[in-house]
Amino acid sequence: MSTQAFRRVLMALGAGFVLFFAITIVPPLLRDFDVLGAALAGFVNPYAAGYSTDTLMCWLVLAAWVWHDRAQHGIRHGWVALLLGTVPGVATGLSVYLLMRMAQKPE
Repeated sequence: MSTQAFRRVLMALGAGFVLFFAITIVPPLLRDFDVLGAALAGFVNPYAAGYSTDTLMCWLVLAAWVWHDRAQHGIRHGWVALLLGTVPGVATGLSVYLLMRMAQKPE
């Protein structure tokens, strides 16, 4: 896959998750405005808890990578990706981080 194609795929995946989040999560959140309840709903059964824990661990792996890249390669603004990794989610945060990293790190 070419670098340009990879960038397009990352943009599509990141934007795709934002769209999914906006369609499925935002309307009930606006209706009920129960942020804590929405966050905890991911742990209502063992299967959901497994997926939610996986997502949280993926965010921690992303955070470790961001901090490592900042120290080792001088990659800046990783905090933006970590913020986007919380809302709307890790798929968007990781996509944004990879795009930022590609723009800042020489090959």
